This record gives sequence, structure tokens and C-alpha cells, in this order.
Amino acid sequence: MTNVNKVLVAGVGMIPFSKPGHSPAYHEMGSQAVRLALADAGLGYEAVEQAYAGYVYGDSTCGQRALYEVGMTGIPIVNVNNNCSSGSTALFLARQAIQSGAAQCALAVGFEQMRPGALGSVWMDRPSAFGRFDLLADELVGEPEIPLALRFFVGAGREHMQRYGTPLTTFAKVRTKASRHAMNNPMSLLRKELTEEEVLQAAVIYPGVMTRLMACPPTCGGAAAVLVSEEFARRHRIPANVQILAQAMTTDSSDTFGDESMIKLVGAGMAREAARRVYEQAGIGPEDIDVCELHDCFAQNEVISYEALGLCPEGGAEKFVEDGDNTYGGRVVVNPSGGLLSKGHPLGATGLAQCFELTHQLRGSAGARQVADAAIALQHNLGLGGAAVVTLYGHA
Repeated sequence: MTNVNKVLVAGVGMIPFSKPGHSPAYHEMGSQAVRLALADAGLGYEAVEQAYAGYVYGDSTCGQRALYEVGMTGIPIVNVNNNCSSGSTALFLARQAIQSGAAQCALAVGFEQMRPGALGSVWMDRPSAFGRFDLLADELVGEPEIPLALRFFVGAGREHMQRYGTPLTTFAKVRTKASRHAMNNPMSLLRKELTEEEVLQAAVIYPGVMTRLMACPPTCGGAAAVLVSEEFARRHRIPANVQILAQAMTTDSSDTFGDESMIKLVGAGMAREAARRVYEQAGIGPEDIDVCELHDCFAQNEVISYEALGLCPEGGAEKFVEDGDNTYGGRVVVNPSGGLLSKGHPLGATGLAQCFELTHQLRGSAGARQVADAAIALQHNLGLGGAAVVTLYGHA
């Protein structure tokens, strides 16, 4: 693209994630995250020209309900539901507004007030958005009694094991790595270090493929980001030193259903294409990434995403994990926040919590979880049904 504005992250905010039933209401979580992001940017709400609010479980205009707690300035507020990538879709839209010149200061906020238990459909009186997905899962996996997301990722994990010989211990190592990272994150829901044995001996979701500790917990929370143009930052004397270098959002292509692959069905193809576009836009490759926050809704998906994002070759995830290339001292530190597996996964907030983490990593303000000399950061947020958003950050 030519003649576009540079997009800077002026401020980020996030509240500690919590279990369902132990959090404030959604509008309180969202408004608190927004206030924190505005304070981080040194701005008042009156500076915001457009706002985008990501959430999945809520009625229409929940974004207004949350933002009216902060201010009522009459600006456009757009409510975004793109399943688990709702937060990063809000970020995508805010970034587009700044890049195009439609706004000089835009806000993205995500929040979720969740219920306990596995994800499932809410509207049972109409066709499911997952109708075609369920048909292929019926054919490739069966097990219709397993809740939707669990069944999809069980199938994808099993396919990876069968195709590449990936052992169950690889997924367990990913989960223990997440727990080690989360110990240093005060925002994380789960901060207890797990052993590989604890992960493997947890309640079985599907024999030989997944235990309960390999799945992220239902979570409540909120996060937000303020994006500005370079000219706005200069005029308001905002020391914004983190830039969105490239970003892409993709949805499913025909091969999601045509290739008879559960790995494709859970979004690996979308992620691969979004990453390809981002690397091409920025003129860099996956070998340049220092730190990455990726969508580890299940340990199985973290393994699949290593390959989809080009962090290791196809079929190379087991070696990537065994060599410690996914953690401190390795090639790229993946999910220093603890990821969805430990930090938690409040659907609408997740993408903006990833932005919060990577912004602090590039600022050098991540404390005990700081990745040394972090200069290039990659974000991957996935929503089944589907949408994948990949964002690349660097120093301004």
C-alpha cells in the first residue's frame, strides 16, 4: 500500500483475568481496560475519534454500554463479533481507520463475561454457523457427544499425531511451558507451575490425544489499545515507540472443507495465509521474530500454529518443542504471558490482551517475563467459523 499513515500503539490496558462468577460485569471490565489504556497513552476519552468493541457473548450494543461508562462523546462505536478473534478484529478495524486517514486516534476494546464449562451454541432455534464444520467433523472424528471446540481440536491434534508421529508428550511440554511463563504474569488466571506428569495424568478428554489441562479455561476479562497516527503522536507529544508494521485478516477458503483435514478445519490454512501476507507486507520472515503471542486455545493448536506461522517446518513442531526453541533461550519466545492456556481466554478480550503483552515486550517493560532485546513481535488470534488475524509489531 502507498500513501498510508504509520500506525502507532499509544496506550494499552488490561485487567487481571478471572474465573466465571468471580469478575465484575462486562461493562465494568471493558471500561476499566479502556481507562487504563487511555492513561497509558496520556489521553482523555475526548481524543478518541472511533471505537471498536469486541465480544462474543452479549446483546447488541454492549460496546456502547461499556464505553458510555468512560464518556459519551457521540463518536462511532462499532460492535464486533468474530468468535475468538473478536478482539483482534476490533484491533484490525482500528488500525485500518488510522492507516487510511479516516481517524487519527482510534480505540479497540475487548471484553467477555463468560459462564463455566465448554463453549457451545447459544441460539438453538436456527442453523448453526458451524453446520459445514460439524458435517466434516462427523465424518473425520465422530464423537458427537464431545462439545464443539473440544471435538474439533481433538481431531486436529490426532491428525497431527498420525501424520507426523507427534507424541502426546509434545502437547504436555507445551502446557508446562505455558505454566512456567504465567508464573511471572500477575494478569494470568493460572499461575501454578505444572509438571509434565500432572498434565498427562489430568482428566482425559480423548484417550491418547487430549487431557483437560491441555485446554484453556473459560475466563472473564477485558483489554484495550489506543492507536494513533504518527502525526497525532507528534502533536500530542505521545512517546509511542511501538508500531504495527503489518496486519492481515483472513477467513476460510474452499480447502477448509475440501481437503478432508481437521488441521485445516481449525484454521491452520487461514493462519498460514495471514502470516504469508504479513511477512510479505513487512519484508521479513518468520526467522526474524523474537517474541510471539499465538492462539493456544489448546496445546494441540499451539503445535499446529508453530508450523502455520512458519516458526518451524511442517512436521517440525516436535523437534521445535524438544529443542526449547519456543521459550527463553530458544529461537522465539512463544506466549511469554502464559498464553490462553494459563493466562485464560475471555474471547473478546484475548486479541487485545495479546497486543498488551507484545507492546510491553517491545517497550522493554514486561518485568520478569521480558524477552531480551525484543525488536519484532508476532500476534496470532484465531476464531473458528472463521477468522484469523495476524499482526506484526516493531519499534517505531
